[in-house]
Amino acid sequence: MATYPFIEEADAGPAVRAVYEDIKQTRDVDWINNFWKVLANDPAMLKRTWESLKQVMAPGALDARTKEMLYLAVSITNGCDYCTVSHTAAARKAGMTDAMLHELIAIVGMANQTNRLANAYRVEPDEKLVEAAKGPKG
Repeated sequence: MATYPFIEEADAGPAVRAVYEDIKQTRDVDWINNFWKVLANDPAMLKRTWESLKQVMAPGALDARTKEMLYLAVSITNGCDYCTVSHTAAARKAGMTDAMLHELIAIVGMANQTNRLANAYRVEPDEKLVEAAKGPKG
């Protein structure tokens, strides 16, 4: 159960309603999901969070499907049920297949396992890896 009530569109004040309309237009949907309805209890937080998310998820060097799959991977790792469902749906809308989802979950599981092993053994990065991680010089 949510800590705060959902602010439905019909009950939203002008500031919240404006963000809701932008969400619907940007996402090409006709409804507002529960995450935004809870954040609407603090209109400034709603607007700030939406504007940040919109900027980060906007077209860029990564395509929409990749961005949604990355968001999904982090949501799985963080154990956020709501975000896992939300970004699975968004990744599917952006073209993620069942095979991609299964592979993503396998990668998330493996990365979590090896990250924990490296941390437990306090393994220091190899100098060659550090240099390679810096990318091309120039």
